[in-house]
Amino acid sequence: MDRLNTLPRPFRDATLYQDTLQAGFKTFPKRQENYLKYQASQRGVVLDYLPVMLDIENVSRCNYHCTMCQVSDWEGYKRADDMSFEDYKALIDSQYGLIEIKLQGMGEPLLGKCYFEMIEYARAKHIWVRSTTNASILHFQDNYKRLIDTDICELQVSVDGTTKDTYEKIRRGGRFEKVVENCRLLNEYCRDTNRKRTRMWTVVQQDNFSELEQFPALAADLGFERLTLSLDVNDWGQDQWREISEKVDIHQQFDKSMAERLIALGKEHNVEVTFWFIDQKYDTTDPKKLCPWPFDRLYISSDMKIVPCCMVANPEVYELGDAHKLTEEWNSKQMIDFRLSHLEGNIPKICKACYNSCSK
Repeated sequence: MDRLNTLPRPFRDATLYQDTLQAGFKTFPKRQENYLKYQASQRGVVLDYLPVMLDIENVSRCNYHCTMCQVSDWEGYKRADDMSFEDYKALIDSQYGLIEIKLQGMGEPLLGKCYFEMIEYARAKHIWVRSTTNASILHFQDNYKRLIDTDICELQVSVDGTTKDTYEKIRRGGRFEKVVENCRLLNEYCRDTNRKRTRMWTVVQQDNFSELEQFPALAADLGFERLTLSLDVNDWGQDQWREISEKVDIHQQFDKSMAERLIALGKEHNVEVTFWFIDQKYDTTDPKKLCPWPFDRLYISSDMKIVPCCMVANPEVYELGDAHKLTEEWNSKQMIDFRLSHLEGNIPKICKACYNSCSK
């Protein structure tokens, strides 16, 4: 994967991000103080700042059961109850160091009853908010308008096929025609309101690899100005999913010339093409090259449990404590031991897929 390290990666809207950051610092001096401590810190086992980012899973249930997703293993495609607005609000209020959240986990966030209110609450506190959707119910009750009107900072829309057959083979439970229609509604509304907030996100895998060069044109047709191609399929920290993922993972077939061709096709359609890959991303040879999650952020499940990251995304696989007490748990013995395992190079099994020295 080193041959791909120079490929363009997806970035936040720099102006919106900086404006949000500075507004938050001005309104909440403790946030700026926390952030300065974070910036000045050396990675250690005990941290004198609170997390600056969180992934918050409002629902752990989905109306899809995609081939590459652990939700497809869960009975009724649901793991736990939805997060209540009261728990969410208490979490946001207690974590005064937050500058950014991703409001989505293993489920489809639009299924949550208080999803829009959650976005609005964080945005009112000048927190940069990103989310992800499968676009299946954006049409319902004008969800596409309501979502953009929350002032969400970035919305990633998952589109994993350029044809009905491919899309519905991967995104089981989905209807390609409806997703196409909803993406057009969403992006037309973004243009009408002068808000560039959407990004098409494609998990490249064996079943859609032959359609790769068609994705930039599809993105343009649906109204997207940004397309990110994710080149790895996740194993969710589980052996059985690693076996499944290895069968459909294509990153060894992907090379720089292919990426350059896709970037050029994107330019022809006025679509910015970027790439994301997780395999062999981190290294144990230098503390600065370790995965940042144990030192920056955490994943909070819908039932208020602390999980190491979005690549595990399931407290039944690995749990680090009670999110109701996140401030205390941030430097608990369990968290300290977890950080120490990374600093000493004894990478936990659930994390090995993301490390150079452990990925084989």
